[in-house]
Amino acid sequence: MPRYTVHVRGEWLAVPCLNCTNTIGWLGKEAVRRYMKNKPDNGGFASVEEVKFYIRRCKGLGLLDLDDTVEDALEDNEFVEVVIEGDIMSPDFIPSQPEGVHLYSKYREPEQYISLDGNSLTTEDLVNLGKGLYKIKLTPEAEAKVKQSREVIERIIKEQTVVYGITTGFGKFARTVIPNSKLRELQVNLVRSHSAGVGKPLSPERSRMLLALRINVLAKGYSGISLETLQQVIEAFNASCLPYIPEKGTVGASGDLAPLSHLALGLIGEGKMWSPKSGWADAKYVLEAHGLRPITLKPKEGLALINGTQMITSLGCEAVERAGAIARQADIIAALTLEVLKGTTRAFDTDIHAVRPHRGQAEVAFRFRSLLDSDHHPSEIAESHRFCDRVQDAYTMRCCPQVHGVVNDTIAFVKDIMMTEINSATDNPMVFAERAETISGGNFHGEYPAKALDYLAIGVHELAAISERRIERLCNPSLSELPAFLVTEGGLNSGFMIAHCTAAALVSENKALCHPSSVDSLSTSAATEDHVSMGGWAARKALRVIEHVEQVLAIELLAACQGIEFLRPLRTTTPLEKVYDLVRSVVRPWMKDRFMAPDIEAAHRLLVEQKVWEVAKPYIEKYRREHIPESRPISPTAFSLGSLEMNMGVGHDHRHEDEL
Repeated sequence: MPRYTVHVRGEWLAVPCLNCTNTIGWLGKEAVRRYMKNKPDNGGFASVEEVKFYIRRCKGLGLLDLDDTVEDALEDNEFVEVVIEGDIMSPDFIPSQPEGVHLYSKYREPEQYISLDGNSLTTEDLVNLGKGLYKIKLTPEAEAKVKQSREVIERIIKEQTVVYGITTGFGKFARTVIPNSKLRELQVNLVRSHSAGVGKPLSPERSRMLLALRINVLAKGYSGISLETLQQVIEAFNASCLPYIPEKGTVGASGDLAPLSHLALGLIGEGKMWSPKSGWADAKYVLEAHGLRPITLKPKEGLALINGTQMITSLGCEAVERAGAIARQADIIAALTLEVLKGTTRAFDTDIHAVRPHRGQAEVAFRFRSLLDSDHHPSEIAESHRFCDRVQDAYTMRCCPQVHGVVNDTIAFVKDIMMTEINSATDNPMVFAERAETISGGNFHGEYPAKALDYLAIGVHELAAISERRIERLCNPSLSELPAFLVTEGGLNSGFMIAHCTAAALVSENKALCHPSSVDSLSTSAATEDHVSMGGWAARKALRVIEHVEQVLAIELLAACQGIEFLRPLRTTTPLEKVYDLVRSVVRPWMKDRFMAPDIEAAHRLLVEQKVWEVAKPYIEKYRREHIPESRPISPTAFSLGSLEMNMGVGHDHRHEDEL
């Protein structure tokens, strides 16, 4: 017998349908009838017949025709929402879909798997798991370790040994011994009481990353979770059943207790949960719709699910991957701006950077040469000012290798910490099967990722700070020799005037966001947890800083391409022309004022999707192959490439010959 889960004014109702020829309108009335039956005042209605409503799917929010039959319009166990006419949605109402729902209406269940063993996950893997590109399975070695770890826990319970978190209370209650008959209740109470977060829920991508990372840590075999329970967690991930996880509430020690508790709460069938099939609904309904059972926690398993730094670290992995992407593309955008402002490439000479051999600096200088080398990529714009009287450029162009370079090195440093952290056991107590004992320690403390992400925000911010100054130079006619604010008929048109203000506002906001959260600590849990990392805020604000950096560079990209319009018919180098063509495929030239925000968003999307890098990368790598004396393997990471710069012997460009 088909059954449908219907949302009416904050209530979720299971409505069976005996007759498949019943209409969508019947389903709505039956749901309203059941809703009224559960309310002392009938929900404020005199009868079902007086209620006017429409019905939409929870997945995709598509409206349904009330005259269609449920058999024709719906799948078995589909989630729908009855919207009563005249209702005003409370600002606190959890929407049936998260932001960006249009991305999920096309969701396709992945077919490929990533095998997790707790030791070899990468930041890129985790981001791809967040995007829903893969399902998860355990390696046989991981399964064996999990079983061995659980055997230690079972022995402790059988022998009634006093062990923190297994047979005792938590935090200040660590000396309170719990009888065996209440050990399961202890774990459920732990999850419920610690689910105390506030704020907007994590997006589906970030919830997936958090869940995937917790699975990876549990796969190491130091948590004491049973293989049966871990497999249930994996099944929930593979079905994209994602609990409601408020983004605020962790102090980053003892681990990310609040967000991970919300994660566990959904898995035991309580609280809210989201899936592409259901939208937001009660967790038990979402699990049931996917043929899954709520987890029944065994002793130690609640603690195993909630103790660790996975909130900080999963968001940190997204931050470091996005930071790497925007840092690569910042070099390309700055090179385009340098062309428009008729700058010199002399500052990128190999010998200059060989005598100050920071890896990031050398790599950035190399990228500039690969994009601007006149001998390799003839540029009519460069040729037009070869014999000009300018001696050197402003720091915002001349010092890009030094400024962008340290950002690359910062990202490399942070990525190294993140790679260690995502493959680390962060529980307490730790279960060592080979020693047949548990040991209490402090691996849950989030200071490592917290400090690293504060550093990442400070480092990456500089890309926006220097970009905003280049935007100023592009818009200022006394500095650019271009029309004011990059538009004709200035006065009638304002051009990029306020786009530059937006960039300045974002840079200023970043200055406040870059204040390190990890310098703060507040004692919690009755002074038991008397030093904490505040890493959750470090991770969230790092992501905000990086998004602002992307947006500022999107504005510079648009401004540089607009500057090209005033230099036509002259052409720039081949790779930069390809970048120009890419931008023009989504944003047309600025002939007169128009609504600008969509243009900024389109350029931002190009950067987030790394389209600018994809266009320029083949030219950069071709140049690299042609200028490396010896053939040797090259790491794909930017920070390792710079070490090859010392002996490249790349030819010099000849712009601004008067500098000689």
